[in-house]
Amino acid sequence: MELAESLDGRLLFAVPKKGRLHQACLDLLSGSDIQYHRHTRADIALVKNLPMGLVFLPAADIPTFVGEGRVDLGITGRDQVAEHEAGTPPTPTTGVEEVLDLGFGGCKLQVQVPAKGSIHRPEELVGRTIVTSFTNLTEAYFRDLEGAAEEKPRLRTTVKYVGGSVEAACALGVANGIVDLVESGATMQAAGLKAIATVLDSTAVLVKSKRPSDPKLVDKIASRIRGVITAQKYVLCVYNVERSKLDQACKITPGKRAPTINPLEESGWVAVNVMVTRKDIAVVMDELDALGACDILVTKIDNSRTQA
Repeated sequence: MELAESLDGRLLFAVPKKGRLHQACLDLLSGSDIQYHRHTRADIALVKNLPMGLVFLPAADIPTFVGEGRVDLGITGRDQVAEHEAGTPPTPTTGVEEVLDLGFGGCKLQVQVPAKGSIHRPEELVGRTIVTSFTNLTEAYFRDLEGAAEEKPRLRTTVKYVGGSVEAACALGVANGIVDLVESGATMQAAGLKAIATVLDSTAVLVKSKRPSDPKLVDKIASRIRGVITAQKYVLCVYNVERSKLDQACKITPGKRAPTINPLEESGWVAVNVMVTRKDIAVVMDELDALGACDILVTKIDNSRTQA
């Protein structure tokens, strides 16, 4: 009760309490200097250095709490937001607003069937039984396939809810197909399944209520998180190059917005500072070296403030 009372006046931020997004979210909070202490198994934690409280919830519940304005901010999967909105359409004052695509937790919500079976197209599942934990999205998807989007009559396709181990439904004879999240595809292949359609592409997203208690603090937290995401995505590349080759070098390293260029004491040479995507840096360094650039240095970015 004391902890609940101490939340009065604090901005509330919901994060997944477990699952595939949990650890990445904790790393994001740490990088954003959101300092808190969570008692073992407690679902609420007070932030020490900001007027905030963290609420640890199942990822599937976060769109509901944010959408109803019970929580100001939240991190969840775009799949969970879409599932919630398919069942509870947003209004001008309810539902969530996406603030930022966080770029991690990538997966696909896919229609899957036995790999050795005779079904190859999702249309062939119409009128049969589908098992999923995403019933709203699945019903909407098959309603479109049945050509009944406007009238919304009762579906001919049976959609059953299963909270876990969805991939076992076909092997156990419970369903003709499933709709489930796929990351690497290894679990699906091990279960003898194949994907025949994608319902939705998903990543982790930062969402906010349409009526946050403290809009300025929401913007501050969003800015911090955006800075951490940018720092994770980019590195700082510094190199020297002859001015006559600068145009070619800038084509190799255009930067997030534009390179910073400074003249060197040595005539005809410039120093270039530029942000380069981390995944491309090895190839970029090879190309700069081949161009004749020298003193090429790469530095990790711990944090940043950049415009979208």
